[in-house]
Amino acid sequence: MAETRSATVGQIVLGLRLRDLRERAGCSFNDAAHALSVNTTTVRRMEKAEVGLKPPYVEKLLRVYGLSDEEVESFLSFVEEANRPGWWHSFRDVLPAWFSLYVSLEGEASLIRAYEPHCVPGLLQTPDYARALLRTGFPNASDEELDRRVALRMGRQQLLDGPEAPVLWAVLDEQVLRRHVGSPAVMRAQIDRLVELTARPNITLQIIPFSSGPHPGMFGPFQLFRFDIPELPDIVYTESLTGAAYLDQRPETAAYLEVLDRMGAQAAPVPHTEAVLGDIRKEF
Repeated sequence: MAETRSATVGQIVLGLRLRDLRERAGCSFNDAAHALSVNTTTVRRMEKAEVGLKPPYVEKLLRVYGLSDEEVESFLSFVEEANRPGWWHSFRDVLPAWFSLYVSLEGEASLIRAYEPHCVPGLLQTPDYARALLRTGFPNASDEELDRRVALRMGRQQLLDGPEAPVLWAVLDEQVLRRHVGSPAVMRAQIDRLVELTARPNITLQIIPFSSGPHPGMFGPFQLFRFDIPELPDIVYTESLTGAAYLDQRPETAAYLEVLDRMGAQAAPVPHTEAVLGDIRKEF
């Protein structure tokens, strides 16, 4: 998948459906491009959600693919919905294009599995912890900009409170909890927040202790998203200093899933998580 695009999950799904409809109709990329008077690259990018879905273009393709008037009307209504900006669009001044897709995936996932060796995952952070992290990451940011970035992070957390909240299963290295972010009071409040959240039935937190030695996830943090949408495969997100990669090929995502399972087996058992958190909290 592209590293920098800002597509929504809806646009990705519709692009996959357009590809399926084209293939079922026996149309080649050349056939579809000819119908739109464009080159084949444009059609390929539409199917990969690398460009916006323009309703007139989509309607022409659907007619070529043999859909009925009712089916065309229904599909176009989905296009309109998918093209509607998400809530995070209002934060585009502090939201990189390459991370916009992440927020969309996060909001649509039914299962989020994460490994974090450096800091508490964004969905589990307190405002003060988030601010301390962001101040380090953006040392030249004004207080107003930091407020915006914290507000975006807190806005993402609202998905954990909804009736269709995803299952979140995070594995953290012990150093995440021992690294001082902000004051001791900030750390105590953050650990208290983790204890509170892990009491929820949809949130699982495991901690890999230093004593367990090396483990297979030591190359860096990543997240795996799973969806209840039939067209969408598992998607793995990995991040670098200046961008991100979204992996959706089965061999790649299966490798990450295996590593998550192995780390989960190596980490402290789930029933012991609260006790581990309590012991570490006493040190702050």
